[in-house]
Amino acid sequence: MAQRIPQEVIEEVRQRTNIVDVVGQYVQLKKSGKNYMGLCPFHEERSPSFSVAEDKQIFHCFGCGKGGTVFNFLQEIEGINFPESVRRVAELEQIPVNIDWANTTETDSIENLQNRKLVELHKKAAELYHHVLMNTQIGEPALNYLLERGLTKELIETFKIGFAPQKRDFLSQVFQNEDIAESLFKESGLFIQRDNGEFLDRFYQRVMFPINDDRGNVIAFSGRLLKTEDFSGDDMPKYLNSPETVLFNKRDTLFNFDKARKEIRKENTVFLFEGFMDVIAAWQAGITSGVASMGTSLTNEQIRKLERVAKELVVCYDGDKAGVEATNRAISLLSEHSRFQLSIVSIPEKLDPDEYLRKYGNESFRELALHGRETVFSFKMQYHRLTRNMNNEKEQLDYVNALLQELVSVQSPLERDRYLNQLAQEFQLSFHSLEEQFKQLETQQRSNKRRERQQSAVQPPEYFEIDEMQEPPETFEQSGNPTVQNTLPLTKVEKAERTLLYRLMNEQSIRNQLIQRPDFSFAHDHYQELYLLLDSYMSIHSDFLLADFIDYLKEATIKKLAIDISLQTISEESSEREIADVIRVIENSSLEDQISEKQQQKKEAERLGNKQLVDELSIEVIGLVRQLQKSRTVS
Repeated sequence: MAQRIPQEVIEEVRQRTNIVDVVGQYVQLKKSGKNYMGLCPFHEERSPSFSVAEDKQIFHCFGCGKGGTVFNFLQEIEGINFPESVRRVAELEQIPVNIDWANTTETDSIENLQNRKLVELHKKAAELYHHVLMNTQIGEPALNYLLERGLTKELIETFKIGFAPQKRDFLSQVFQNEDIAESLFKESGLFIQRDNGEFLDRFYQRVMFPINDDRGNVIAFSGRLLKTEDFSGDDMPKYLNSPETVLFNKRDTLFNFDKARKEIRKENTVFLFEGFMDVIAAWQAGITSGVASMGTSLTNEQIRKLERVAKELVVCYDGDKAGVEATNRAISLLSEHSRFQLSIVSIPEKLDPDEYLRKYGNESFRELALHGRETVFSFKMQYHRLTRNMNNEKEQLDYVNALLQELVSVQSPLERDRYLNQLAQEFQLSFHSLEEQFKQLETQQRSNKRRERQQSAVQPPEYFEIDEMQEPPETFEQSGNPTVQNTLPLTKVEKAERTLLYRLMNEQSIRNQLIQRPDFSFAHDHYQELYLLLDSYMSIHSDFLLADFIDYLKEATIKKLAIDISLQTISEESSEREIADVIRVIENSSLEDQISEKQQQKKEAERLGNKQLVDELSIEVIGLVRQLQKSRTVS
């Protein structure tokens, strides 16, 4: 029978983990005061609003409102349940835990169970293809092909490369013998169904490259056709990728991101290649921070994913004409939609990275990748020559004008000065005339941008929907970041309730003081609920640990409320006057509500002409007002 993870195991993993180290593998964090800030991985943004509090061991986004502990972070970003998140943290931090993970569970939705089965199906397929490649006679031609291309068996093992035999029902027969449901066949993308209902393998006679998600799970494949004497495959595409499925969205997926992420984060740099073989060849040369998109142009989703873990992006596409054009498109997209520091590795002799490495060796490629990078403008200088006759005077001037347009995007004054000097010397032009032309173009671009901003300002603003149960931070100072969502201001009573709860979380003496007031209650139900949960938590724990308390809470709205309250900027220690004031405000709110209710009842009695009831209510209102005044005088 499946068991829940023991609480002591959860606490051990949490206590031995620093949330900054785990989140830092997914988000590029920068120290800001006592916290760390970065771009939120849960919504698209250009200004950092995602905060990690190392002292509290929690994260919180002031833009979209998500927050919680290290376990909640992994649940959100990887779409896993709580037990899986505990296991993932233990694996990431290399914490040995004596527990049978296979025997732990948590209620899963039907959708999650289906996805788990599909992941398991892909894992089995990858293992089977890899076995065929490495251990069978059928796989020998494919293995020899890979070894001839310079791959080692160790590298093949690292990337779990496999081979799909020519037999069209190879995989389907294996899975049918294991009684795997046909519904999974349809959903997996690994098969094609004939009109008669028969399933045939989508991939055959292909070297198989598993495509992993960010967690390292196989979610798709890319198969490269292997031509032999017995199989020409002339009518088949060279590369065939899995179709999009519930697991695989090619716009979100980057080949090798799961393996490369740690090195990317460490070096703050990512290499972007065109093909899988380029990534693998670079890995062999010691460049382990390389990724490739899924056979299409780079997408905004992929850019956001990379931008969260790196500052610099190095484009290392093929050196032929198509590769140069692809590099230019990538530069345009990245310049417009990212904040990357961009550089280019231009592969000589029109070779692709894999070909260059096989021709000149690992060390030569590594030297080129690490020390042969050029600036975007340097690449543009070569790119704009490709379609011009540089012996023609008019085309020379067109070339210079095109480069001046490009130079407007260069931010560094030193770079600008250097390139203006180069152009002046090469084309025997005066530096002064080039500088004047450049300034005109710069002024024109600023004017165009100003006009665009004015036009966009005319558009009506967007408003956020506000959940009344998810109260926001009161001010920018409280939230710690000016990108907080538009929210309603807190009332005086709510401010008092939040202050008191903050003190209750952080000071045992205040908790003891409130225990002596059994009749006390918060004015709003959600604050009262949080107080009761805090009281329940403290009844079984000797100390208050915020991260542990957040995990103790079950409802997302209550978790968010607790995080918001914990992030308030309040003086380190309370005073007797402060506690007396906030309790008075909360308790008086009940009297004020009663006075308001009685006054409404009195108005209704006057409308109906019920003089006796009017007199009775008047007396009650006078009594409540005196009680309120007395409370204020005492305080």
